[in-house]
Amino acid sequence: MRPLASLSNWQILLTQSRRILLINYEYPPIGGGGGNATRHIAHELAKMGHQPFVLTAAWGGLPLTEYTQGVTLRRIPALRRHADRCSVLEMLAFVVTAMLTAPIWARRWKVEIAIVFFTVPCGPVGWLLKLLLKIPYCLSLQGGDVPGFDPGRLYRHHIIAGPAIKYLWRNASAVIANSNGLADLARSFDKLTQIDVIPAGANVIGIAPKSNYISHQHLDILFVGRFVRQKGLDILFEALGMIDPHLGWRLLMVGDGPERETLTAQAKRLNIEDRITLKGWTTRSILPSIYRDADIFVLPSRDEGMANVLLEAMAAGLPVIGTDVAGTSEVIINNKTGLLVPPENADALASAIINLIDNSSRRETFGRAARECIETSYSWTSSAAQWSKIIENVIATKSLT
Repeated sequence: MRPLASLSNWQILLTQSRRILLINYEYPPIGGGGGNATRHIAHELAKMGHQPFVLTAAWGGLPLTEYTQGVTLRRIPALRRHADRCSVLEMLAFVVTAMLTAPIWARRWKVEIAIVFFTVPCGPVGWLLKLLLKIPYCLSLQGGDVPGFDPGRLYRHHIIAGPAIKYLWRNASAVIANSNGLADLARSFDKLTQIDVIPAGANVIGIAPKSNYISHQHLDILFVGRFVRQKGLDILFEALGMIDPHLGWRLLMVGDGPERETLTAQAKRLNIEDRITLKGWTTRSILPSIYRDADIFVLPSRDEGMANVLLEAMAAGLPVIGTDVAGTSEVIINNKTGLLVPPENADALASAIINLIDNSSRRETFGRAARECIETSYSWTSSAAQWSKIIENVIATKSLT
């Protein structure tokens, strides 16, 4: 393992303000965890005195240019149609537009270094900046851009893109995974590239912790994320179908995705549809209150990098149940901050949920320990401080060559 040392804001001496370009085809309010990570890292780098610039995809009526909290944001055309998902064609449209416009913006902004989120599709943009303008780029691996991740859905994509992924990794100044498990997966794919780790974070300051762990009429189980096979929602439904409805549980699902109709049909088949609420996507400002109002957070994924929603739920003081997969198993300390169950095991998941339904004191113990874990080890401030150190090292190395 080669994780970077955990650093706080006070352990980084900012010797010089750097002009940093962050590239991601997703950025709130569109996209998922990778876009959320981009925003928080950009804002934390700005707080440290750097000058971050973000290049991302246009969508709907969002303004093409914004300046918020020290971050300059430029949205470029990308044919994007949905907030929660992006087709291969839409990704390619972003890459083409970004490769045409990124050099122009990089010159205008006098960029010194680029942080590129997702090797595919964004990696070629960083490579072009290095080729044309001698700007070094660092890659932030998020999960789906690592061959071997979610093989049931992405195997063919990774076979096709594999050679390009290796090339982009080996030309990057740094390749950073957001969890140890994802780093191990990346190293198994390319043993010649050094893969370091900067864990994802949660907005500890912006998420007040839960204070009341006593449920009243109902016990509310929460899931937040995309409705895709990777998230294991079919297993969650099978597990809930095994739980006595007289225990008073309800499931709130915040998100959407291509599996929505399949899941709705499954809920009807299991006769649990009246206990499930599909809320759809909501604004990030509302999420902290949704976390606090829930009693248990469940993430039944088949595969994960480092799920932002899991970190946020723990920051809100929720007891969590997750599967023993990379990323999730690094964050949840079994029987301390939550419960881990084997992936694709509905029986084990049902047992874990029942374990917490009737035990408010255990929910409170897990929830308070979860909040403490996030405060100690998974803040965005810490993540940005580690990125700042990498930036300085890369720029210093470049100046010597």
